[in-house]
Amino acid sequence: MPRLTLTFDNGPTPGVTEHVLETLEARGLKATFFVIGEKLASDAGRELAERTRAQGHWLGNHTMTHGEPLGLLSDPSREVEEITYAQAALGGLSHPARYFRPTGHGSVGPHLLSRTAADVLISGGYTMVLWSLFVRDSKMPEGWADRALRRLPEHDWQVLVVHDLPTGAMDQLPRFLDAVDSMGVEIVQDFPAECTPIHGGRPCADLEDLYVTPREAVKVPGVD
Repeated sequence: MPRLTLTFDNGPTPGVTEHVLETLEARGLKATFFVIGEKLASDAGRELAERTRAQGHWLGNHTMTHGEPLGLLSDPSREVEEITYAQAALGGLSHPARYFRPTGHGSVGPHLLSRTAADVLISGGYTMVLWSLFVRDSKMPEGWADRALRRLPEHDWQVLVVHDLPTGAMDQLPRFLDAVDSMGVEIVQDFPAECTPIHGGRPCADLEDLYVTPREAVKVPGVD
């Protein structure tokens, strides 16, 4: 049976994340929410993160500020802070596996990490979670559900990225989930090995070639 893992990035967002949680709960589905650390500083953001965890969803680290990809930063101290400050903000809400998703602007490549960032993830016992299905719902919210449904059959196990942001994109989530169910796709909460190139601090892929930039900056594929 084909499988789909749901992930939501860039929250929590009051007024949006609540509706996502209600939609998932109504269908008995579990997902992972990769949150921006600074959004947990507000009472509303923290309460949403706590509610998310209480409903059985997993919470992961999506950097502190969601700025430039870590491989494009020129200051190693910022690379460290983006990871560790966000993890500290999550605290006990974090999944025990210390899930971390790098900022990538939708593309997977050596812009995702610097050598410093990779060392932090490895020494800190993090699990880096990538994706296989990125539908640009935050930039083109109107048609993301149809784009995702067309591309679902491309792999037996897809990891979808969407964003619980105030773009209107999440209005399509109920229709998307119902269509996925009608297609006979099983929605699961865990991740395929190919989307976790660092697992529990252990590199599972050739990080240097695939995900770590040399010290000189690289251009993000597909981004001007």
